[in-house]
Amino acid sequence: MSHLRRSLQISFTSPFTTPYPLPVPLHGAAIAIQSTARRHRRSSSEIAHRGLQASPRWHRQFSISASARDWLSPSKAEKSKSTLGRPRVPTGGSMRGTTVVWGDWGLRMRDHDRRVSALQLRTGVEAIQRRLRGLNYKLYTRVSANIGVYTKGNEVRMGKGKGKFDYWAARIPVSRVVFELKGDMHEKVVHEAFRLAGHKLPGLWETVRKGDPPMVGITKLGNGVTLEGLKRARREVKHKGTGVGPIIPPATTDAPPACISTAA
Repeated sequence: MSHLRRSLQISFTSPFTTPYPLPVPLHGAAIAIQSTARRHRRSSSEIAHRGLQASPRWHRQFSISASARDWLSPSKAEKSKSTLGRPRVPTGGSMRGTTVVWGDWGLRMRDHDRRVSALQLRTGVEAIQRRLRGLNYKLYTRVSANIGVYTKGNEVRMGKGKGKFDYWAARIPVSRVVFELKGDMHEKVVHEAFRLAGHKLPGLWETVRKGDPPMVGITKLGNGVTLEGLKRARREVKHKGTGVGPIIPPATTDAPPACISTAA
């Protein structure tokens, strides 16, 4: 009897567990489940394989916001070593970067252009954060340390390249706003925070408010000083002779002008 009962049982292999005996009435359902599982497993693997073939190997996930970047060190190294250089001087009358844009107060350089290291900028930010600890504010940075500085060791002979990378720095022109602050705080507190940051940074600095007139070089616009007046010549240039202008004699013929021959 036990032999007959064992013969009426069929072994079924589940795709998820070890083999176990299954009664005869459930044999058809088990076969259907097994075939369905195999078909789904095959189709999912094929879909995954096709998806890997169709999708690029390296891709960036879609996002509506820009990726976070460090303003004190670029994400990529320089392709070629940066020269010493100097910050650009706005000789054409550019006023870009001399006014407060996002915040209510700003820290602006007022003596001359220079190169400021990333460590000095970080120290200035830490001084502001230490003074405004516990207050509701937002700090904006208007510069980025994207210039590599390369140095050599002491007593090294001249030549053989610029040396190895040392640190990142930023070229800051004169009258450039470096930091901006916005928040619910008294103006004296902002002046104190910017004063502490200015002591940590090289050069002379001043605190400006939003709405202050822009700067052209070291000249502040306003109080009768305009950009057109700065572009105008300081004195009238007079030509020799009548004082009106150069006298150009009219052409008498249509022939081309004579050439001076230097042949011997």
